[in-house]
Amino acid sequence: MPAIISLTIPRFELFKAVSLTVIVLLLTCAAAAQPIKPALSDLVHYGDLIDLDVAGGFEFDWRGTLNPEGFLDGVNTYGEPVYGLCRSEKDIAADVVRAYSRLLRDPVVTIKIIDRSNRAVATLDGAVRLPQRFQLKRPASLLELIVMSGGLTDEAGGSIQIFRPKNLSCERSATDVVASNVTAAALVSGNRPQIENITIVDLLTGKESANPIIRSGDLVTVMRSTPIYVIGGVNNPRNIASRTGITLSRAIASAGGLAKEANGQAVSVFRRDGADTRVIEFDLARISDGSVPDPELRAFDIVEVSQKGRPKRTLPPVISNLRSERPNSLPLRIVD
Repeated sequence: MPAIISLTIPRFELFKAVSLTVIVLLLTCAAAAQPIKPALSDLVHYGDLIDLDVAGGFEFDWRGTLNPEGFLDGVNTYGEPVYGLCRSEKDIAADVVRAYSRLLRDPVVTIKIIDRSNRAVATLDGAVRLPQRFQLKRPASLLELIVMSGGLTDEAGGSIQIFRPKNLSCERSATDVVASNVTAAALVSGNRPQIENITIVDLLTGKESANPIIRSGDLVTVMRSTPIYVIGGVNNPRNIASRTGITLSRAIASAGGLAKEANGQAVSVFRRDGADTRVIEFDLARISDGSVPDPELRAFDIVEVSQKGRPKRTLPPVISNLRSERPNSLPLRIVD
């Protein structure tokens, strides 16, 4: 006798399947009902080329940019101008429809950003190996841009400063969906310039708050430490970064150590003391054997190691700027 297999689904299993389906549908509808916030890159920025198209003719079409106040430059709405800075294409089109409804019946307006290449660039300058500008087409972190610039130099101090100018990144405006010209203009006008100071130690130790996302228009400066100058009878006369705990012997070692013609028993430190300059004499031999402590240097100290056969200096030397001059125009790199 052949076996009979029942395909009947138990009522409990059927009820459970229907319940799961209903829950999925409800969650999908709830997610679809929530407004989607536009991405920062999708909002209108200064420098964007915007195209306004009115269906059915060419008389009211327009193509242009924003004026310094953030309104569509040259669009004749026969009334209130249309505010565009840090707003989405959809919101701007809705305002244009309201303005043109006085003249046209049921106007259909399309707003499109057709060129984003002239947006403000982010600049990384200061104590990095390759200061440069960045055209950001995607989010980029501070550490990522520093790596792209070759890393920090020996002149780097202890902090990084980020200056965010007003209205260039649209960061604050992206958190709110605005509907009217007055509300949009008031919101963006409140987007004040910001200054953020970050400690390099926090950045290098992986602290999340010390590695922010850099926006278009940001000016990032890796602060240089104040210098200490080492000259005279050393193998590599140079200026070194002034940091806590740097001593005379360490500074001379950083400059390549004593040269053949050096006289280590006559080392002079020229130190600023108000409007005057004080000269302090040291003997490296006595420091090496522990007879005297190794003195800690201060910012802008000038260390001169005497050289055999040359007269001893009585006046403080004039130090030229040993840092390489910054080029008039920094190179531009596209981050996409």
